[in-house]
Amino acid sequence: MNLPILVAYIDPGTGSMLFTILIGVLGAGIYAAREAAVKLRFLLSGGRAVRKEEERMPYAIFSDNKRYWNVFGPICEEFEARGEELHYLTASPDDPALERDFQHVKCRFIGEGNKAFAVLNMLRADVLLSTTPGLEVYQWKRSKSVGYYVHILHACSEVTLYRMFGVDYYDALLLSGEHQIRETRKLEALRGLPPKELELVGITYMDSLRRRLEEAEPLPEHPTTVLLAPSWGESAILKRYGGRILDALLNCGYHVIVRPHPQSFTSEKEMIEDLMARYPESEKLEWNRDRDNFEVLRRSDILISDFSGVIFDFALVFDKPILYADTSFDASPYDACWLEDEKIWSFEILPKLGMQLTEENLGRLNEIIPACLEDPRFREGRDLAREQSWTPRGDSAARTADFMIRKRRELLEKEANKSKK
Repeated sequence: MNLPILVAYIDPGTGSMLFTILIGVLGAGIYAAREAAVKLRFLLSGGRAVRKEEERMPYAIFSDNKRYWNVFGPICEEFEARGEELHYLTASPDDPALERDFQHVKCRFIGEGNKAFAVLNMLRADVLLSTTPGLEVYQWKRSKSVGYYVHILHACSEVTLYRMFGVDYYDALLLSGEHQIRETRKLEALRGLPPKELELVGITYMDSLRRRLEEAEPLPEHPTTVLLAPSWGESAILKRYGGRILDALLNCGYHVIVRPHPQSFTSEKEMIEDLMARYPESEKLEWNRDRDNFEVLRRSDILISDFSGVIFDFALVFDKPILYADTSFDASPYDACWLEDEKIWSFEILPKLGMQLTEENLGRLNEIIPACLEDPRFREGRDLAREQSWTPRGDSAARTADFMIRKRRELLEKEANKSKK
């Protein structure tokens, strides 16, 4: 008799939950065994210090993607210059950090995806810094052997534009604007969370971009250049307008650079490949995938984007106007949906930085772009945006290092006082 074969199906959500439970159980077991071994060695050694590999890292950074090296690189340089030991843990095997020859900063690839989180869930460190949201929400759990978790933003926009509960379980947030402080405190009050430590440190990579810009050679004469650099997803420019926006720009006679979001080449691969085939590179059009966007931003005279953070890099660092697309924004997956009475700062400031691109004026880009380039209101708007969202400026890496060092000192003092009692 042939018996039926039963095939078990586990949906992705349940699979993620089961993996989280498994990691938690394994982590607790390994943690308990490791602590018991450390205590046993301590007793057998007559109270002498345990071996160095059992000690906690003084400072650690976790980067879930190599594209955040622009955020962490200046911080690593600061720790290196101070001679402070720092461990940089990355989930990208080709992270630029792995190519650096640091003496005091130890850079290590810890695996991708769940492998990285498995390492983090059992990490031993005094202070850990990351720009990855979702701590204690998905696979990444707080390790019992990490003293303090610090989140640093990788843009000057809202904290509430993270997915739901993105930073709830960090101990501290390093920010760049009062609007971020305001919305964080409102979320904490709504959810009954203990107040996190909030520190204004500025934005590391924007400080670096500004220094590079000040040191760069003047640009040669060039035709008016338009950079199309959208985000990705259903509400983004390329998904909504497709080839129509490329037709409109090319018909104006501008030099056009298209720089899709890196995620588009994965999540929207078919759409991107279709557009690249229909609009091949020419004297008027280029597709850009440079890892470092500095030169493409410097070469461009005006930016067209949607809700991508590159808007603020272009406007605030390079001091140039923008066109922002009229795209719908669904706040329901984000923390912003909790703050119904709180206006989203990014959307409030956009009209002060440039003009809006809509279905109705798409065919008038030959009028809109020159007007946007010449209108003095947008220079005033950029000055206002800097004051509101990029403070302080110039020494963010030093301020970040100062904060981490200060927190570790406080933790060690607290542990010493506890031991005395």
